[in-house]
Amino acid sequence: MTTPRKVAERRPVEERVNDWNEVYPGGAGRALLPIISEQAGRCMDCGIPFCHQGCPLGNLIPEWNDLVWRDDWEDAIDRLHATNNFPEFTGRLCPAPCETACVVGINRDPVTIKNVEVSIIDKAWDMHNVKPETPEWLTGKTVAVVGSGPAGLATAQQLTRAGHTVAVYERDDKAGGLLRYGIPEFKMEKSHVDRRINQMQREGTVFRTGVAVGEAITGQQLRERYDAVVLAIGSTVRRDLPAPGRELAGIHQAMDFLPQANRVALGETVEDQIVATGKDVVIIGGGDTGADCLGTSIRQGARSVTSLEIMPRPSEERADAHPWPTYPMIYRVASAHEEGGERVYAVSTKEFVGDENGHVSGLHIVEVEMIDGRFQEVEGSEKVIPAQLVLFAMGFTGPETGGVVEQLGVDLDERGNIKRDLDYMSSVEGVFVAGDAGRGQSLIVWAIAEGRGAAAGVDAWLTGSTTLPKPIPPTARPLTV
Repeated sequence: MTTPRKVAERRPVEERVNDWNEVYPGGAGRALLPIISEQAGRCMDCGIPFCHQGCPLGNLIPEWNDLVWRDDWEDAIDRLHATNNFPEFTGRLCPAPCETACVVGINRDPVTIKNVEVSIIDKAWDMHNVKPETPEWLTGKTVAVVGSGPAGLATAQQLTRAGHTVAVYERDDKAGGLLRYGIPEFKMEKSHVDRRINQMQREGTVFRTGVAVGEAITGQQLRERYDAVVLAIGSTVRRDLPAPGRELAGIHQAMDFLPQANRVALGETVEDQIVATGKDVVIIGGGDTGADCLGTSIRQGARSVTSLEIMPRPSEERADAHPWPTYPMIYRVASAHEEGGERVYAVSTKEFVGDENGHVSGLHIVEVEMIDGRFQEVEGSEKVIPAQLVLFAMGFTGPETGGVVEQLGVDLDERGNIKRDLDYMSSVEGVFVAGDAGRGQSLIVWAIAEGRGAAAGVDAWLTGSTTLPKPIPPTARPLTV
């Protein structure tokens, strides 16, 4: 109440757009260390800490805030790890619904929870306080985890520590899922992923990369080899825009563009790479993935970047429909938005315009407004904007239902996600589901929470009981939106 909120300052735009390093000097966890104690001290240790309900993981936020304020970093990382396997991921990538639920935030700026979190874990790594946690004994039970995103990694780490023998299958050449190939280096350097993978390997988790489950090994073969199977395959079916001209060259999905850029940023060679260099880039979709495409395009030397969003521009203040402590839909500025580009709201793409070579050259767009729950075109607002590269960043509709999903014969729910019960088990006994594959496209904190919950379900099914913590059940919905 007496200390103003301060957040970590990013590196100057003119400096950071010329490299792929994290936008914070020395990394996100170190950028606020000089004042992190006083920022943690802004936490009021509320009688009812609503930040807990804002976080699907149930992070013990007032406790580790108090420990940081007291300069007790060892106990702080213990309390943080008690609920969160990978705080260096969430501290960089989570939109921090905990902060919008902070009691201080009712009538003041909320506590910088996210900055404190990432400072705790980065300092713990620096102090060598993050060590492998090997099980005291092995159960003799084996588990296959399909997918190595945050849900799969959390599931595998919890089950390995419970004494089960766990193998994680990943179709890409390295583990990490979207953490590795979907998140640009400037948001989270992949050394953080590599460090956790190394810890998990030292704990006993086995990683089988470059193995496409459903092709190289079938779902039935997994069930024969392992006592339990966990599907953490994510929500990877991408939304498309079937407007006239969609077949033109130069129109790509964000998840074709970003992984290639990530590989090149890490020194790999990608043949026929999709690049924004010297082009007018149009990104369709205004969310986090769109911002990732924006920052990547700027670093590749795009001539211009325009982000299109069909929804109207959000307000900078909470709307009545999103009262505290819910997560408000407000106008947000990511680091990439500071670096350039234009954000255009309330527009729809009518047609992709091409040149004589069959390559996209522009977009025919029109302004729209919401009338009686439907978008209506604004008369006289049509125009064509230049574009030699168009990127779709419109999200995902659900998991891929062919391959291992079809082979295992699991049921789907009405939204096309894999159906599961309160213990994360699918309709097929012994086959469990964690993360976006069962929940639908969501936040990284939900993925980790579901991975922890699924691990508890698997452990109880294999052994008859479990001591593993189980966060919010998969059917539960928090107050945040």
